[in-house]
Amino acid sequence: VQLQAYGGGVVQAGGSLRLSCAASGSTRSNYAMGWFRQSPGKEREFVARISGNGGITSYADSVKGRFTISRDNAENTVYLQMNTLKPEDTAVYYCAARDLFISTNDPTRYNYWGQGTPVTVSS
Repeated sequence: VQLQAYGGGVVQAGGSLRLSCAASGSTRSNYAMGWFRQSPGKEREFVARISGNGGITSYADSVKGRFTISRDNAENTVYLQMNTLKPEDTAVYYCAARDLFISTNDPTRYNYWGQGTPVTVSS
């Protein structure tokens, strides 16, 4: 499975961005998916996750109420809508897929990773 994340960029604080993660190379479309981010000098951290059919989602406390994860299995794409962005959201954002139906916050339990898309929020 190949994952391609895109949609990052530079935005002012309070602005919005929508990240996309397109999956290819498999006939399956119901992988559990997650978004993670990593800032310089920090470990990769969980942002949001979604189950294979989109019925279960979960968010890090730091983004709850501002970010929304969704998926379109017909398009093999997962989205991360990011609103009310803050400078502390600045990071490289990665999408990940898991062979199982249920997602998890633990990045070590994901089998496939995209290349990352950078997000910079200026104050």
